[in-house]
Amino acid sequence: MSPRLTISSSESKKDELFPADVKAQLKNKKNTTYIKCSTTITLVPWMKSILSFTVPDQKSGKVEHQFLHDYVGISTSAGLTENPIVNLSGVVGTKGLSLGTDVSLDTTLRTFSKFNVGLSFTDDGVVTSYNLNNKGDTLSTSYYRSLGRVNDTAFGLDATRTFSTNEHTFTIGTKHQLDEVATVKARVNNVGKATSLLQYEWHPNSVFTLSGEVDTKALNKGVKFGWAVKMMG
Repeated sequence: MSPRLTISSSESKKDELFPADVKAQLKNKKNTTYIKCSTTITLVPWMKSILSFTVPDQKSGKVEHQFLHDYVGISTSAGLTENPIVNLSGVVGTKGLSLGTDVSLDTTLRTFSKFNVGLSFTDDGVVTSYNLNNKGDTLSTSYYRSLGRVNDTAFGLDATRTFSTNEHTFTIGTKHQLDEVATVKARVNNVGKATSLLQYEWHPNSVFTLSGEVDTKALNKGVKFGWAVKMMG
């Protein structure tokens, strides 16, 4: 029998300044050995720094800083290597307006490996958002409107344009709550695919879903049906 060693340690207390977590594992048969360590430094309730690394993986080291306040959330991280990947994500806004971004900079190539930005408006049951993803190559717009509190009926649409391929998609959908436990949803897109589903929640967080899909431009292919059950204790 091959020897195997596993060590796990975790220290975290309320109001502790340096909570730490250490994990170690040794497998003789597969010749795998690693030690994973992480620690969090909390200077004030809305700001903390996280340091993590795995031995012997020299490229696994990462330091992360988080700033969370009432109307601002910012997270930055960088690998502990000579030419790390630097990540920045954050959101700023209020109840009605928010602006967010998600950026990754490859310091080796000195280019952005990821650049996404989004803007969202919320007003009296209407949510409108604009997102520029894939380093500016994809623009998507979505619109959601609640048509009234009675039976929780809602309407939404989504449009996406990819500039490099000159492709665009458009989807329109609706939702209607039949009663306290049953909800029906339907949507159709610009290529002719229509889907619908019925959800029945017979217990909190326990849902039965029945769905169907049809390609209106190829009716000879028939209709696809599916079902799923989610159960939570």
